[in-house]
Amino acid sequence: MEPPESEVLEEVRARLRTVLGSEYARDHPRLAFADGVLTIEGEVESVAAKKRALRAVAASPAVKGVVDRLHVRPAQAMGDREIRDHLAHAFINEPAFAELALFERQGEQLVPLRASPLDQRGRIEITVADGIVTLDGTVPGLDYKRLAGVLAWWIPGVRDVVNGIAVEPPEEDSDGAIADACRLVLEKDPLVNASQIRIGVRDRRVVLSGVVPTEEERRAAENDAWFLFGVDEVENRIDVHR
Repeated sequence: MEPPESEVLEEVRARLRTVLGSEYARDHPRLAFADGVLTIEGEVESVAAKKRALRAVAASPAVKGVVDRLHVRPAQAMGDREIRDHLAHAFINEPAFAELALFERQGEQLVPLRASPLDQRGRIEITVADGIVTLDGTVPGLDYKRLAGVLAWWIPGVRDVVNGIAVEPPEEDSDGAIADACRLVLEKDPLVNASQIRIGVRDRRVVLSGVVPTEEERRAAENDAWFLFGVDEVENRIDVHR
């Protein structure tokens, strides 16, 4: 027999208060529970808060499924067209995507963002609606999928990234693959000196260490790790020495 809805919601709220701390009182995500499925919606401050909240509610014994309507408060107000333009520019100018066909989905139509390469190895389809970026298509490796997601999260007006890109042929994920992707992203981030940062990954938990000159760089490196598809937790041990 399932526990009463009120009991489940109170237990889930307790979990959220634990993982979000003072952010819970400020953001107070809305919850609903029916037939074993919990729906969570609202806005939180960061991708870290979103991932921690989703993991916390999914860990409740009574919750059999989660409907994720939890988004991240954007760092800058942007319209969908502006987000799409920034994302198209980032994807078109990303050397790793040179052999990918790039499209924007407009309703039932796919509009090419550039001429498809002759030696095409995959495709990415972009949809932007209400600040939420949805990525679809097929790419030849998890590193492509992860990089696409991070490039989308780097746009300050984005509220969420739904990364539905398929990897063909299927590729088994690993802590080593996550570490390699994290290194790649840190090296691409103009706000981060990746040579100063060490990366460790175990059970999808990323540990960052090293020394950087500013708190801004320390936070940027942590955010990059959180942006990666498949990362469940980030521990930031980076020191700041000016």
